[in-house]
Amino acid sequence: MENLLVVLILSYVVGSIPTSIMLSKWFHGFDIRTKGSGNAGGTNVFRILGWKAGLFVGVIDLSKGLIAATLIARLFWDPSLPFYNRTPFDDFTIVQMLCGAAAIIGHIWTVFAGFRGGKGIATAAGMLVGLAPTEFLVSILIFGLVIVAWGYVSLGSVSAAVAFPTTLFVRHTVFGVQIDSYNTLIVFSLAVALLLIYSHRQNIKRLLTGTENRISRFNKRRSVNP
Repeated sequence: MENLLVVLILSYVVGSIPTSIMLSKWFHGFDIRTKGSGNAGGTNVFRILGWKAGLFVGVIDLSKGLIAATLIARLFWDPSLPFYNRTPFDDFTIVQMLCGAAAIIGHIWTVFAGFRGGKGIATAAGMLVGLAPTEFLVSILIFGLVIVAWGYVSLGSVSAAVAFPTTLFVRHTVFGVQIDSYNTLIVFSLAVALLLIYSHRQNIKRLLTGTENRISRFNKRRSVNP
């Protein structure tokens, strides 16, 4: 039990690294949460500091989920979980899921910045890419199509979050694809999707009222005063 607690805490700490806040403070002299949407995520960085900074933050945030679910999870050396595993997943995959979830929680509620972080999409993507690559690729495709069609990153993010468990369900139930440990993965991905939808609740309100910000394909870097 102690070892599991250690890897979960480490995953939370890695997920809590406030990439966008550090970048904006160290190189531009202000907190990114005081500009734009007020969110500490890659999308707000993209709007305020340009696509290069936004891409950098997105890649780092994605890496946090990947590191938690692959590298940190491997620090769990106990031969079995401290609870009964009812699923066909091996114990290590369960630990991967738990560590990835801890990183997502850390990103959304970062201990290093007053528990006000990002929305968790990139960190969740880093975790899920190693667990179900086919479903991940479909989700990324949906994300891109929604942004191209409507220009809302938040709508694309929520759509991608929903697309992951939906793709799992359709492949397994409709097309009869045998997915290892489907029952556990579908429940876990639904829980992640609900968490990400919750983290986007303000964006959803703005989408419904027509006040959500769009990203223009011609969006240029804006000048920022510290």
